[in-house]
Amino acid sequence: MGLAQQLLSESTAIQLECIPNEDGSDTSSTSNENAGEAQVKDKNGERGNWSGKLDFFFSCVGFAVGLGSIWRFPYLCYRSGGGAFLIPYFIFLVLCASPLYMLELAFGQFANQGPITIWTISPLFKGLGFGMVMISGIVCIYYNVIITYAIYYMYLTFSASLPWATCSGWWNSEQCASGAGNETYGLMGNVTLPFEESKYESISSASELALMQRVPASEEFWMKFVLQLSPGIHDLGEVRLELMITLVVAWIIICACLFKGVKTSGKVVYFSVTFPYVVLIMLLVRGLTLPGAFDGIVYYLHPRWEQLRNFKVWGDAATQIFYSVGPAWGGLLTMASYNRFHHDFNREALIVPIINCVISVLAGFIVFAVIGFMAKETGSPIEKVVSQGPGLAFIVYPEAVSRLPISPLWAFLFFSMLFSVGLGSQFGLFECVISAVVDEFPRLRPHKSLFMFLMCCVLLLLGIPCVMQGGMYVLTLMDWYSVAFSLMIISFFEAIVIAWVYGEETFPFPLQTVKEMEFLQRADRFAEDMKLMVGRPPSAWLKFCWKFITPGCILFLLIFTFVNHTPVTYNDYEYPTWAIILGWVMALCSLVPIPAVALFQIFKAKGSLKARLIATIRPSPQWGPSLAENRLHYKESIKENPAHFPQIHVAGLDTYEGTKASDETEQLIFNPKPKSASLSWKGEETEPVSPSHVRVLRARIRSAV
Repeated sequence: MGLAQQLLSESTAIQLECIPNEDGSDTSSTSNENAGEAQVKDKNGERGNWSGKLDFFFSCVGFAVGLGSIWRFPYLCYRSGGGAFLIPYFIFLVLCASPLYMLELAFGQFANQGPITIWTISPLFKGLGFGMVMISGIVCIYYNVIITYAIYYMYLTFSASLPWATCSGWWNSEQCASGAGNETYGLMGNVTLPFEESKYESISSASELALMQRVPASEEFWMKFVLQLSPGIHDLGEVRLELMITLVVAWIIICACLFKGVKTSGKVVYFSVTFPYVVLIMLLVRGLTLPGAFDGIVYYLHPRWEQLRNFKVWGDAATQIFYSVGPAWGGLLTMASYNRFHHDFNREALIVPIINCVISVLAGFIVFAVIGFMAKETGSPIEKVVSQGPGLAFIVYPEAVSRLPISPLWAFLFFSMLFSVGLGSQFGLFECVISAVVDEFPRLRPHKSLFMFLMCCVLLLLGIPCVMQGGMYVLTLMDWYSVAFSLMIISFFEAIVIAWVYGEETFPFPLQTVKEMEFLQRADRFAEDMKLMVGRPPSAWLKFCWKFITPGCILFLLIFTFVNHTPVTYNDYEYPTWAIILGWVMALCSLVPIPAVALFQIFKAKGSLKARLIATIRPSPQWGPSLAENRLHYKESIKENPAHFPQIHVAGLDTYEGTKASDETEQLIFNPKPKSASLSWKGEETEPVSPSHVRVLRARIRSAV
C-alpha cells in the first residue's frame, strides 16, 4: 500500500484547516443546496465569467476548428486511403480526443484558474502550465502572420480582376502559366500553357516553351509578389512593407476583440464562428456545380482499404485529431475557467469534437470539388493538382477561383473565411497567454487591458522576421518544431497527474476491517470534483480512458512522431544545421520548464527529500473552486474522499469547526502508524480481519470498482 493510503481513521484523521484571506476579510458564504440557486450566485467577480452559455460554446468551436481542418485534413484523407482514413480518424476521436477534451474542460472549470496557477492541484507539475503558455505564445506569433496573409489577399480582391489571374505582372517570368488570355491547354503538370508571343519573345519556338517547367500564375504571385521569397533563411532580406502594415492591422483586430477579455471575445465569436460555415456552404454549393467536381469528390472519398495496414495512416489520423481538437495548448483550460462552477460542460465536450470532424470532412468536399475542376480545366491528373497547407490556401484555390465568373467575389469570400477561422483559434491562444500571466501575478489584474496591449506589441515585434523576404522560412521553422513533441508530452503528464496522482481511488485509513474495505467502493477524487460541478460523476468508460487508453494513445503518438520526424524543409529547400538547432531550441523552450519548475518546487519545500516530494505532489491549500460557497462543498467532500495524496487544508475560508492542522497531523502524514495498529473506525474499536478474508474482499472490491 502506498504512503498516501496509509492514513489514520477518523479519530486521528487529517484536520482540514481553512485559512482566511490575506486581508483577513470574511469570505465564507452559506452554500446552496439547490444547484439552480447556486448557478445564479456562481459568478466570479474577480476574473469574470462568460456572459452566456453560447459564448463559451462558440469559443470552443472557434478554437477547435482551425486552419488545419481546412487545408490539412482533406490532403491527409486523400493520401491515406480516402474514405478508409475516416475509420482510424473516428477511432482516435473516441479513444483519445474526446476523453482528453472532457478532462481539460472539467479541470479548467473546477479551479477557475489559468494554465499556470491551476497546477496547485500538484505543484510539482506546475511546469506543465508554463509549457502550455510557451507553446501558445510561440504559435500566436506565426499564426497571426497567416491571418495577415488572408487579410492581405482580402484587400487585393477589391479590384476588377484578380492580380494572380494573368501573367501580365512585373513579377511574372517566362515560365508563367495562367488560365486567362489566348491559350491552349496542355498536359504539362498541373498548369496550362499560355501562348502570348509578346511575353515570350526570347523563346525560339513553341516546342522550347513546352519543354520549360510551367509555373501557375497564382504560385508566381505568391512567391514573387506577396512573399518576394529570398534564397534561404540565411538571407532574410528586407521587411515586406505591405505585409508589415497588414500584420499591425491583424494585431489591432486581436487587441480590440479581446480588450475586455471574454466579455468582448464572447460576442465576436458569434460572427467569427458562424460566418465561415455560411461561406463554406456557399463554396460547397458553387464547387459542386463546377465541371469535374464529382470526379474530385470520388477521388477524395474512394476507400482504399489496403492503406489501413499502413502504420503511418493510423499515426496521421491520430496526429490530425489530436492537434485539431486542441488539448495541452492551454486554450481549453482558459476558456473553461471562465465558466460558472455548475455549468454543465458535457454538451461542449460531446458536440465540439464532432463539429470539428464534420467541418473537416465538409472542407474536404469543397477542396476536392475545386481540385477536380482544376484537373479537368488543365487536363492533368488529380494527384498532380492536390496540395495542402499554404500551397492549397494561397496557390491552388486562388488559381481555381480566378477561373470562375465574378472571381473577385468568390476570392473575397474564401479569404474572409480563412481570416475568420484563424481568428477563432488565435483568440483561444492569446487569451491563454494573457490569463495565465495575470492569474500568476494578480497585481496585473487591474491593468489587464494595458498588459494585453503591451503583449500585442511584443508579439508583433517578434513576428517581424516572419514578414521579411525570408519570413516563410522562419514561419515554417517555428511551425515545424514549436509543437512537434511538446503537446504530446504535456498532455501525457496532464492525464497522468489528474487521473493517477490526484484522482486515483484511495481512502483515509489502512485496509484492516470489513467496514473499511467496503468504504473503498466509491468514485475517485476527480470524479467527485466533477460531481460537485454537474451533479453526476463521469462514466466508467471516461475514467478508464483517462487512466489507460488516452495515455496509451498519446504514447503511441509520441513514438510515431519520433520515428517519422524529419529535418525541416520548405518545398525543395533544405535548412542549414544552425537553423535546425535553433528549431530544437525552440521546441525545448516549452519542455525545459517541466523539470526546472519541479526542481524549484522541491528545493523550496521543507523537510527530508521524501517529505518534500509528498508536499509538492499533494494539492496545495489554494487548490479547489474559486468561490467560497463552492470551496465549502469541496472541503466537506475531501474529508470523506481525499485525493491520492490528500490535501491537508483548504485556504481561502475562515477556520472551519475551530480545527487546524497540527504538527502531529503532519507527522502522521509523513510517518504513518504501522498497518497492524488497532484503529478506530467512526469511534468504534475494530479488530483486523484474517489475511484470507482480506484477499476475498479485495477481489470483490476490484470486481465492484
